[in-house]
Amino acid sequence: MLFIIFCLLFFSSSFAVDSKTAFRIEKSIKDHYQEIINTRRFIHMNPELGNREFETAKLIASKLLSLGFEIRTGVAKTGVVALLRGAQQGQTVAIRADMDALPIQEKTGLTYESLNPGVMHACGHDIHTAIVLGTAMILSDLRDKIKGNVKFIFQPAEEGPPRGEEGGAQLMIKEGALENPEVGAIFGLHVWPINIGRIAFSEGFVMASSDSFRITIKGKSAHGARPQEGIDAIVIAAQIIQGIQSIVSRTNDPTDPAVITIGKITGGTRANILAEEAIMEGTVRTINDINRDRIEQSIKNVVKGTATSFGADYTVDYNRGAPSLYNHPELAKNMSPTLLRVVGHPNIKRIKPQMVAEDFSYFCQKVPGFYFMLGVQDPQDNNPAPLHNPSFNPDERSIPLGIKIMSHLLLDFLDHQQQMDNPPH
Repeated sequence: MLFIIFCLLFFSSSFAVDSKTAFRIEKSIKDHYQEIINTRRFIHMNPELGNREFETAKLIASKLLSLGFEIRTGVAKTGVVALLRGAQQGQTVAIRADMDALPIQEKTGLTYESLNPGVMHACGHDIHTAIVLGTAMILSDLRDKIKGNVKFIFQPAEEGPPRGEEGGAQLMIKEGALENPEVGAIFGLHVWPINIGRIAFSEGFVMASSDSFRITIKGKSAHGARPQEGIDAIVIAAQIIQGIQSIVSRTNDPTDPAVITIGKITGGTRANILAEEAIMEGTVRTINDINRDRIEQSIKNVVKGTATSFGADYTVDYNRGAPSLYNHPELAKNMSPTLLRVVGHPNIKRIKPQMVAEDFSYFCQKVPGFYFMLGVQDPQDNNPAPLHNPSFNPDERSIPLGIKIMSHLLLDFLDHQQQMDNPPH
């Protein structure tokens, strides 16, 4: 609490968003509100999977072109990067939204329910896109207050590209989304199952890394009544599952979070035949890289030891996904006074690292990043659907607040950076 008070005192004089600017932000949000909501609903009705966000990208680009932004399209296949140059010189800050949907059949019953069978915005990326697009509209009205540039990054394939394709944040970075002009920091957000009006964040680790694996056991089929003549891949798989679960429960430090989940197992042809093959697929979530390396090796050791003891062959395909998401501590601390001013102390929650993953983490490996969770839960709803659920329905009242928070954060960041670059003599 003392640090928060110190920050408020220290940074209050340097806020770019004074009372007049705050009023302009509020008015601009009201002016653009219906367009933003309509755009969100259109995107929700027309969801597109990763690397296939063609119509979503066209809509976003057309909106930004009408605002006079400098636009790049086709970045990382369907991504859009737009630059807003402020009236004053300064650094460049970025804000990112993900655009892709999930392969889920929607069951919300909304009037703007998905028109694409089996595809749904079940992770709130339509809300993210609406907030970042809305922020672009508001800051376009406040160019005179921008001390530098704001780069708007609309990213495809956050949920992962199709098999065999590149995509997501890594490809955005590879194709120069953080360059020309070079970005000094990046901001992002995610809808979260807490009450609307509240936000959550942490200084340091926010989310886990995400790895996947596929284990194939090759045994020998035989009659189920004569198991001694075969090598039962299913029995071996069961032993491996037990061994893998023991990695977390018995060899991992309980104070260092880790999760191993095997979500899919297939094998066998009928009840009275020993399975010749069994395949297991799973995910690993960790916070630090040391633990990440150790668990990967432990899984391979368990599979090798178990399979060979039964005389079976095996393969382990282990794929590293997004690294853990890390909020730059100094950036998070410097932005805390802005968050306090916008939403108030009772509405800010400090959270422990979550074991879900986000490829925004790749951006945070390149430049200082700040990522927070935005509450989208109606307090009157006692049984809200979770993320990645067919009935997931975030409250649209979160959108104006998200825009307001982002507008304040970006303006204050650029103002603070200009003061750091040009200290008084």
